[in-house]
Amino acid sequence: MRRLIRNIGWLLSGRGVNAVLSLVYLALATRTLGLDGFGHFAIIVALGQTVTGLANFQTWQFVVRWGAGKDGPGEATGFAIALDMLSMVMGAVLATMLVSTAQLWLPLPDELLWIAFGYCIVSLLSIRTTPTGLLRLRFKYGLATATEAVQPIVRAIGAILAWMFMPTVTGFILAWAVAEIAVAGALWIVAARQERIDISQISLRKIPCDHADAWRFVWSTNMTGSLTIAGKQVMILLVGAIGGEAFAGGFRVASQLGQALVQLAQTVSKAIYPELVHAQDAAHDIARRMANIALVGGLLAVGVALLFGRWGLVAIAGEDFRVVYWAMVILAIAGAIELVGASLESLLVSAGRAGTAFVVRAVPTVLALLLLDVAMGWNGLKGAAFTVLGSSALAVLGFWVAIISLQQIRITVEPPDEAPGN
Repeated sequence: MRRLIRNIGWLLSGRGVNAVLSLVYLALATRTLGLDGFGHFAIIVALGQTVTGLANFQTWQFVVRWGAGKDGPGEATGFAIALDMLSMVMGAVLATMLVSTAQLWLPLPDELLWIAFGYCIVSLLSIRTTPTGLLRLRFKYGLATATEAVQPIVRAIGAILAWMFMPTVTGFILAWAVAEIAVAGALWIVAARQERIDISQISLRKIPCDHADAWRFVWSTNMTGSLTIAGKQVMILLVGAIGGEAFAGGFRVASQLGQALVQLAQTVSKAIYPELVHAQDAAHDIARRMANIALVGGLLAVGVALLFGRWGLVAIAGEDFRVVYWAMVILAIAGAIELVGASLESLLVSAGRAGTAFVVRAVPTVLALLLLDVAMGWNGLKGAAFTVLGSSALAVLGFWVAIISLQQIRITVEPPDEAPGN
């Protein structure tokens, strides 16, 4: 538990740096581009992250799961790199399809289509879950945090340069692209210094030959990660498709400020997963403690959003974004729920129930996307935020029910203790 708290501390310190710097580049982008321009920027970034998220495999989980054995992470790393290559090919095809049809469903002008496609390709080339997994496998959270700080630092510097010399959507997208390349390169360099990467081990066959459930686990975690992207980035795209670029920009700001807790939930999940893998006997107790801590933190964060959210929106993004206050508060509540559910979802995945976690996440996410048009017609951005809130609440409730069922199954299959003297 001490190591878990220390690792979460390292990850949170990185999130703290990211949070402070994100306020800098968010303020520069919103005030420079305005509501419509920032909407175009938000759509392009969401496109890149959607392509990468849908095509990307959660390879850091594979490195942790199969690299912890006595033979080391060689084969697991080779399998992860092979999957990264597959992701790049799949993602390039998906990017071509989405961008070539963007004018049919997204409010993007012609001159930004090539910028959008280029950002998608850069995002794919900057996939970095494998080196992150190598560092987490050895519990090098402090080193990983320091390296990942490259992204917000470069992004903030790039935003300042864009504001000074190229105050356009293209200028800010270039800043984001350079930051993606910089952090990916830094993580690979640091990971390679910690663990030898054997190129000859790159293969899609070795790990599946040794582990019968490998491909089931791979696709389950990939689809779960894709759902996370669908719940955030695809939602931004659909909000833009339904309401226009101004709605997309407003939802992006509300989401970034209100759902900071979702990022915190992902941080908790990333820290707790290796611990649950290494300590199966104590996994339920660890998850329960973390959920209790998360509940307190979530309630405090929602209170801060209610009291200071309106002032923060105007101070950071400008007067035009005051209208997204209630959407931000609703998304903050959704983030608090996700924070509580992070350890529950990690517990399911670590217990080999990645498929169950996917189904529990999938049904509410699909419902939210299907109801988005109706919800926005009912109450605009607040309606969109309510679909996210409902999706989060149903998913976390599902995780809780699945864990209760898992405990009951274990109690049933374990033989009762023999009475003394028998």
